[in-house]
Amino acid sequence: MATSKKPVTVPTEVSVDDFLAAVPDEPRRADGGRLRALMAEVTGEPAVMWGPSIVGFGSYHYTYDSGRTGDGPLVGFSPRKQHLVVYLVGGFEDRYARILERLGPHRAGKGCLYLKRLDTVDESALRELIDRAARVHQGVDRASRR
Repeated sequence: MATSKKPVTVPTEVSVDDFLAAVPDEPRRADGGRLRALMAEVTGEPAVMWGPSIVGFGSYHYTYDSGRTGDGPLVGFSPRKQHLVVYLVGGFEDRYARILERLGPHRAGKGCLYLKRLDTVDESALRELIDRAARVHQGVDRASRR
């Protein structure tokens, strides 16, 4: 009898304030606070912990080609040791190449944007990426979908 694994990345009751306060690196903690405020402003959604380490905003429902379904945050981030990881939308590197050119130093991969520090990137470009990713997940930006 096959069992299905429960998703780990689901909304929790953990305090976002407590999670961010526990980030050991002060500059990373400060960037987490700034990113939280920026994402809340852009999405109009409150910050919620998704799993043990992702601060997410809003939610959307997805269905993979395999038939597997689930829910995820519209956008989110995690203040990890090496990078701030910003969770956007799959394929954003191709969809938003011009915005990424303005962004500044970053790495990208599979729906994630990796930033060393917020003060090295163009905030208006980051704001635009966050807004567009949230809109794609809400189904508002259908022209940008693959």
